[in-house]
Amino acid sequence: MKRTIITVVGKDTVGIIAKVCTYLADNKINILDISQTIVQGFFNMMMIVDTNDAEKSFGDIADELTALGEEIGVIIKCQREDIFSKMHRI
Repeated sequence: MKRTIITVVGKDTVGIIAKVCTYLADNKINILDISQTIVQGFFNMMMIVDTNDAEKSFGDIADELTALGEEIGVIIKCQREDIFSKMHRI
């Protein structure tokens, strides 16, 4: 399984979750775990997803999610799970 960590941060607006999840579903990316919170009008979401069945490369997915974030007014970051884990081990 190829697991990826996706984070979404920005000012809360209607449809953020829907747009991100629609992109993932359209690209055969399965959501394994999700946590979402809103603090004083700011939206924060972290997802662990399985990209094993995705037909696009990790780079293309990351670039397209970055562009989607710009379109909807949030910052979307993608990291491979192994790199994310190593960065946060310290």
